[in-house]
Amino acid sequence: MPTERALRIEERQLAVVRAAVSDLARRRPRPRQERLAGIHNPWGFAATTTNAWAFLDLCEHEAVVENVAALIGPDVILWDSQLYLSAARYFEFVGVGRERRYWPVAPLAGAVALVAFSEELTFQFADIHSLSAQDLARGQEDAPLYVIRYMPATSRFIRDPKAPANWIAMEEQPLINYMTRPLWLVRGADRAGNDFVTGFSCQAPRWAAH
Repeated sequence: MPTERALRIEERQLAVVRAAVSDLARRRPRPRQERLAGIHNPWGFAATTTNAWAFLDLCEHEAVVENVAALIGPDVILWDSQLYLSAARYFEFVGVGRERRYWPVAPLAGAVALVAFSEELTFQFADIHSLSAQDLARGQEDAPLYVIRYMPATSRFIRDPKAPANWIAMEEQPLINYMTRPLWLVRGADRAGNDFVTGFSCQAPRWAAH
């Protein structure tokens, strides 16, 4: 069951993230949901969409990671985050069992931090195995919700496209590729020989032949 926490995070840092979220919410047309996946990654789509570093700083914040570690252990890896400009979309996502369905993590374990950007910013933390739409604090369903995904560093992040989770992800959400996600060790030590190189190398630009 998710737990709600009041965290001590510098207001200046929160203001930067709030500004980035507000900017994205005001855009018309709104960005596609797939473009908001991995939004903390300065080497991904977010590099041309928003201030990815602001989201990454929040993902790595000690107060956030501490609450995650309480759920999954002292060795913590940040592997994904996604902004939902309407929280209702994430509640639906969880309600049909799609959270953890695509997690390329073996053995499967992890936690999510849910940051609700309504009038008052709130944080919830939940183990992925106990997460349910009924238990989520709904708040304003039309307000943005930032979902941060962490795995224990005792599990291995699977980049093999033939792995079941990756195969299902390719079929059901083909515009999101988890296999090339960069990993951040945000607490403790890696215990499973994870690949911390993939995803940090920008592809060289290619010019049209004609």
